[in-house]
Amino acid sequence: MPQDNDEEPNNKEKQVIQNIKELGTDKVPTKEDKTIQCITIIGEIEGHFMGNPQKKATKYEHIIPLLYSIEEDPEIKGILIILNTVGGDVEAGLAMAELINSISKKVVTLVLGGSHSIGVPLATAGDYSFIAPSATMIVHPVRTNGLVIGVNETFEYFKKMQERINDFIIRTSDITDEELTKLMHARDDLVSDVGSVLIGKEAVDCGLINEVGGLKESLTKLKELIKEDNN
Repeated sequence: MPQDNDEEPNNKEKQVIQNIKELGTDKVPTKEDKTIQCITIIGEIEGHFMGNPQKKATKYEHIIPLLYSIEEDPEIKGILIILNTVGGDVEAGLAMAELINSISKKVVTLVLGGSHSIGVPLATAGDYSFIAPSATMIVHPVRTNGLVIGVNETFEYFKKMQERINDFIIRTSDITDEELTKLMHARDDLVSDVGSVLIGKEAVDCGLINEVGGLKESLTKLKELIKEDNN
């Protein structure tokens, strides 16, 4: 008995409507080649506590299983990570950075807009990093909101957390400990805080980022790294 094929066009129509709602267009490019996976880390990095629902957020419980599935997929050879983040939960951001750094696939990071605070180690976590000419990176010491108990143990905790972050950044970039400490405690750039704002090439000059570039340069470099790895 012949099958009714009305269901297939209906499903396509629903997908078109969904694409328009979510992406503002009905023409979504498809990619058959799974060699490169793109991950975006945007807005505020959300950790153990829920962030403001009015703000864009990247949840670490989404990124961690995604990275695991990429590691287990033999078809994927490289990852492009695009960053435009204001920072957020320090523990969650550092956990994501360590996972990115320990993955066996080739990883290139691209800072667009900004990669501030805990976004700095995320930007340096890959095999190679790019920053757009107009993008910024804010480097400052660990901060917290809300009640702080003023005892030695609290300050020791913050000190150790800062050491963990600094050690990771130094390990995964070309910046020196002295230069990083100097940037973190600068008093000229931020009105109500200590730290530094690095724009485009400034992040390259101090050794945090490898190169100024955009999407084209990032993909070209990632393909080069994948090719080298296969030889």
